[in-house]
Amino acid sequence: MVEIELDGKKVEIAEGSMLMHAAEEAGVYIPHFCYHKKLSIAANCRMCLVDVEKMPKPMPACATPVTQGMIVRTKTDKAIKAQESVMEFLLINHPLDCPVCDQGGECQLQDLAVGYGASASRYGEEKRVVLRKTFGPLISAEEMTRCIHCTRCVRFGEEIGGIMELGMVNRGEHAEIDVVHGDSVDSELSGNMIDICPVGALTSKPFRFSARTWELSRRKSISPHDSTGANLIVQVKNHKVMRVVPFDNEDVNECWIADRDRFSYEALNGPERLTQPMLKQGGQWQEVDWQTALEYVANGLKCVREKHGNSAIGALVSPHSTLEELYLAGKLVRGLGSDNIDHRLRHAEFAKAQGVRWLGTTIASLTNLQSALVVGSNIRKDHPLFAQRIRQATRHGATVAAISTVAYDWAMPVAHQLLAPANGWADALAQVAAAVAETKGVAAPAAVAQVGEKARAIAAMLLAGERKAILLGNAAAHHAHASTLLALANWIGEQTGASVGYLGEAANTVGAQYVGAQPQQDGLHAAQMLAGGLKAALLLNTEPEFDSAAGAAAAQGLGEVDMVVTLSPFKANMEFSDVLLPIAPFTETSGSFVNAEGRIQSFHAVVKPLGETRPAWKVLRVLANLMQLDGMDFDDSQQVLAAATGQPAEALAWLPAQTLSNASGAALTAQPGDCAEPVSASIYQLDGLVRRSPALQLTADARAAREGGAA
Repeated sequence: MVEIELDGKKVEIAEGSMLMHAAEEAGVYIPHFCYHKKLSIAANCRMCLVDVEKMPKPMPACATPVTQGMIVRTKTDKAIKAQESVMEFLLINHPLDCPVCDQGGECQLQDLAVGYGASASRYGEEKRVVLRKTFGPLISAEEMTRCIHCTRCVRFGEEIGGIMELGMVNRGEHAEIDVVHGDSVDSELSGNMIDICPVGALTSKPFRFSARTWELSRRKSISPHDSTGANLIVQVKNHKVMRVVPFDNEDVNECWIADRDRFSYEALNGPERLTQPMLKQGGQWQEVDWQTALEYVANGLKCVREKHGNSAIGALVSPHSTLEELYLAGKLVRGLGSDNIDHRLRHAEFAKAQGVRWLGTTIASLTNLQSALVVGSNIRKDHPLFAQRIRQATRHGATVAAISTVAYDWAMPVAHQLLAPANGWADALAQVAAAVAETKGVAAPAAVAQVGEKARAIAAMLLAGERKAILLGNAAAHHAHASTLLALANWIGEQTGASVGYLGEAANTVGAQYVGAQPQQDGLHAAQMLAGGLKAALLLNTEPEFDSAAGAAAAQGLGEVDMVVTLSPFKANMEFSDVLLPIAPFTETSGSFVNAEGRIQSFHAVVKPLGETRPAWKVLRVLANLMQLDGMDFDDSQQVLAAATGQPAEALAWLPAQTLSNASGAALTAQPGDCAEPVSASIYQLDGLVRRSPALQLTADARAAREGGAA
């Protein structure tokens, strides 16, 4: 540690730190533009000049290393005059368009100009103009004249996004920020460039000119998409979601969110929202009131029970639903005497799991890995924020290997790629296990014909170092021999000391397992129900045609069911449904999601329900009351959460550790035979919200998915 004096205070800071880090430690604010806590140091704005004793001129705080006994002053005339001079240069070419700038009210340049800018400019020549640019459907670059060349966006793309899509072209007064890789900014994390831009050069294209920042109310929420559980600030005006930005949580999403977390809100105000219960009568859809719709459903379920028995009723539920909704759906179905409920819509294997399958480590630990083996995942698109953490690990020397069907572009160095068709993944893992066994002199868990050089290299990688993980992706979870893959991964993990876990497909995949949203005894699993194995089906927040492995065949299977009830925020499943019940999306209801690491994160509604929309947990509760089922009298979602977990809701932060388990009982004596390629959703087809976001559907990833390319 090094001790320095900063504005008269003694500050201890790690050797090699910069003055800016010491100022942050001491709570001293130094004005800056180019510096960002998560990016490398560029030192090109010079706004952070400070007075360092024995230095002949002011020094940039972001690029000056601390030394023992250094004396620094940030408020002397020397420092302030230097900062005022820098501000004068920054404002020479900056347009005076604050009244129409989307950044107005939250602009760093605007704020600092008040303190360090002059009342008039001495510059009388013509100002420089930079022509508008096209960066894609998400980022607006219409007013690049505002750019002050801090290069935050450039460094973000290179260091966090993994691809240097933007760069500084030309020199001197002709220097501009422009696309230097491809034709547009296509990173799945690109929206973060909007947040870190300190001026109004990069703004949100969907949000553009729709509200002023001081008109917006800010409310915390949790992302309903992938298993990261990203923390959000949802900004609201007149009971309408206008914008979504990240809420800092170093243990979960740091200060970033993925583009689907940021822009999927468009679907909340879209034309496909279902705002009134609807019944299909004579092939025509009719709007009805809630009492009529729920009585119709209750009577229909009673008729099916009387005619076909309890086991003819089942529920297909989405793992994007809240913990409370999934718990009540299971309680309703089991209260009716059935065990037919499942959230594993894209799975091909339905073996009974022991415990709850999870990440196997903390999300934050991914940043500090020394080696990682990813099996069956396009992690960059499936889990952008997990990929970002592993990307940071590779920047500090970590080694990454992959077993998959194709070589995906993860925007990070992948040292070992073991490519095999889906029916060869178990053999590939078995080869790695055999190589580990050979090195350690123990018996291999499964016989293999030969061990390839790539398998040996992966084994050597996992045997070295201390911090390592084997991560099973969405395709591995959906695989026809998922249990075998897990058993092999567990054996390798035990022998190498690596953690083993699932990345997790959806916001509540872990929570769905915990509350038993899958058959516990001998109930039908998702594939059987989708094939027409029911007479009455409840579809909670899911569209089986897009959300299941059955695809288009799901419509045919469910078309044979006597009564299909869809609970959805959107006009979905209209082809084969008999009843549509409008339920609230995550912004209009309270609830909880459990992310991949087992962290329980609760949230409240941020806007009023649209039209006659109602929270799904309330709809399920009322339906259970109409069916005269006991134990469903809850007044709020916190009571449901307490019942689901057996703990007071206010004391919950994590799932109980004893329930988290990646155990597998699969036998490893023989390798499985042929199997189909696992079904996984592309990045902007994951759930109903992203599918209905116009901006996201215009991106390169969405176009590639529609054209049959890699997402």
